[in-house]
Amino acid sequence: MIILVAAGVVTCLLQDWVDAGVIFGVVMLNAVVGYIQEAKAVAAIDALSQAMTTEATLIRAGEQLRLPATEIVPGELVQLQAGDKVPADLRLLRTRELRVDESALTGESLPVEKGGERVAKDCPLAERGNMAYASALVTYGTGAGLVVATGDATEVGKISQLIQEARDLKTPLTRKIDQFSKVLPEGLPAAVTITLAIGVSRMAKRRAIIRKLPAVETLGSTMVICTDKTGTLTENQMTVQRVEAGGQSVAVSGGGYAPAGDVSPAPGPAALETLRAGLLCNDTALVETDGRWDLAGDPTEAALLTSAGKVGLDHEAEEAALPRLDAIPFESQHQYMATLHDAGDGRRLAYMKGAVEKVLARCTAALDADGAPVALDTAAAHAQVDELAGAGLRVLAFARVDVPAGQDHLHHKDVAGGLTFLGLQAMMDPPRAEAIDAIKACQTAGVTVKMITGDHAVTATAIARQIGIAGAVDEAVTGAEMAALHDREFIDLAQRVNVFARVTPEQKLRLVEALQTRGLVVAMTGDGVNDAPALKQADIGVAMGITGTDVAKDAADMVLIDDNFASIEAAVEEGRGVFDNLVKFIAYALPTNVGQGLVLIAAILLGITLPILPLQILWINMITAVLLGLGLAFELKEPGIMQRQPRAPRSPIISTAVLVRIGVAGVILLIGAFALFEWAQAIGGSVEEARTVAVNVFMSVQIFYLFACRSLRHSLFTYNPFGNRMIVLGVAVVICLQLLFTYAPFMNVAFGTASIAFAEWAMIVLVGVVAMVLMDALGWLLRRLHID
Repeated sequence: MIILVAAGVVTCLLQDWVDAGVIFGVVMLNAVVGYIQEAKAVAAIDALSQAMTTEATLIRAGEQLRLPATEIVPGELVQLQAGDKVPADLRLLRTRELRVDESALTGESLPVEKGGERVAKDCPLAERGNMAYASALVTYGTGAGLVVATGDATEVGKISQLIQEARDLKTPLTRKIDQFSKVLPEGLPAAVTITLAIGVSRMAKRRAIIRKLPAVETLGSTMVICTDKTGTLTENQMTVQRVEAGGQSVAVSGGGYAPAGDVSPAPGPAALETLRAGLLCNDTALVETDGRWDLAGDPTEAALLTSAGKVGLDHEAEEAALPRLDAIPFESQHQYMATLHDAGDGRRLAYMKGAVEKVLARCTAALDADGAPVALDTAAAHAQVDELAGAGLRVLAFARVDVPAGQDHLHHKDVAGGLTFLGLQAMMDPPRAEAIDAIKACQTAGVTVKMITGDHAVTATAIARQIGIAGAVDEAVTGAEMAALHDREFIDLAQRVNVFARVTPEQKLRLVEALQTRGLVVAMTGDGVNDAPALKQADIGVAMGITGTDVAKDAADMVLIDDNFASIEAAVEEGRGVFDNLVKFIAYALPTNVGQGLVLIAAILLGITLPILPLQILWINMITAVLLGLGLAFELKEPGIMQRQPRAPRSPIISTAVLVRIGVAGVILLIGAFALFEWAQAIGGSVEEARTVAVNVFMSVQIFYLFACRSLRHSLFTYNPFGNRMIVLGVAVVICLQLLFTYAPFMNVAFGTASIAFAEWAMIVLVGVVAMVLMDALGWLLRRLHID
């Protein structure tokens, strides 16, 4: 840019206003784009401040007050209830069925139960049940806690500091362009901007919104993708996978909350009763709107409603047959929920669901395959639970008991013992089917995919194995294990291991930095406040459009509209296509400069008349770069683009093969232009006519060479030469302009040209065709010799 400004000043001093206008136009375009990008880059901090602006209920001098969170100080007592955003970091003193959504901070996919019990000092942040953190959302229950940290001292405040400390890294493209533009002509910045902008448009159609232009190409050079689990690799909707009851194992398929899916084999009496218990012992509702099923309540309970619906159990019909009379809500100290129902004729029936150990401890019998009560085999039940938990499934147990006739209220003593164990329902947030294919495509393309999540290690490992990130013997490494490692050990681990669980925000950032120290180009996905520092540090940060916080989106380079990992793979593919097109433009544009330079140098050394004049050179550059070369930006991706390995970050833009192409094409232009310049004079043409021939030789070679540049990996005879409509349109316009350049009197005066005959046109076209064939043959030879 400095060189461009200097060149613009010189052209102004020389009163060459046309050249000066073009140069300063390019400078202004790049300055405006750069300013817009920089303005967005610092918006993450502002979004974080807005995210922390909330009100809170607190007790001061015995009075209950509602004040802005900014007025809270450590030591104050804050009250929480469902719907509140936690205003500061709180040490909980008392709770009643308090559940808090900390997913934006910890990555935990479900609301977390909170209590006042003490925890170990080194307990991971996600497992501190006696703490409520600023920016978390209270989803259920009530509580009160003492303020222990506010502002920057909170856990989310520390993330703000990490964002500020994270460096804005230059992308591989910007690093290469910085070096390359020192020796290149001024057409490159505009070409880069336009090519990237086209890439932005194409990615938007594939559900990826680009916020910073260089990110388009960076995706194409990505070597490692560090991705969150919940919602990106998984559906972010709990789904029952298996029902174990009466010695029968029932597999349940289908994702989401729609009651659609296969249940195999058909559930027996015990399995049906287990599903009925999950349907009736439930406080959540599912609502269908335009084919979309949304929950009002708890995701776990929604999964139970869905599994019952898949076997034909209708919620309204079941409740009509067994009306609810009373319920014991779920409480963390009891870890179960129970409901009382009118079974007709004065009979009362209670259903229970909850943690396996709590439910089994109250059971004395179980249902067999026919639904008849038998003695409970507790050991066998626990063995089933261990197997399911080992597969990363969350397991709930179900039971029932007859309550004295006529009783309309349910108490804990009524379900303290003598229950009949019905069975188990095992659920998980299932992986996206498209994510599995996308991960496989990334691995084929030489891109390593790593899962970094705040979830449990067992769950993370199970999902990673299902989607192909981890092998059968691979295990997740936890945040606690990472914290004990020295820097060198940590860097080795970061590159070797693909699954990380219970990771803190600082560790996410540290993982990205560790991978970058190995020279890897890293893409990082995330949606929460806790992901923002790592998103900013990564070579490309990818935020989620649906579940992502404003902080994450503002720190990211790209936002996924559908929160789907498959969109990242599509963006990587598009990014590779963008870089291919940039290289094609350079391979096409530079021979013009090389050829012009060689022609002028040869004329000076030989002491003969210049074959082309400076103003004619300007004409050639304007036409070839704008009307012809930029058509390559619209080229579609070439076959097999995702079978290549990622480019090395230190590899130059111009490879050996491209350099050879540029040199040979420049020599062809030198020979063709010089030969026909001399030939035109030899057959009696004036110098003006000979120069017109030379200029048209440049244009002819560049037109035919353009078709050879549509692919640098395949022969032009293997694809449709007219497949790129922008190139065809550009060629048509250039032909019309060259006819004006040659025959229009005002152009003859302005550029020093003259009319030429048909024989001269025939030779000009012949040189172009020969150049195209020679360049295609050169491409074949380079591929045969494996010269990249």
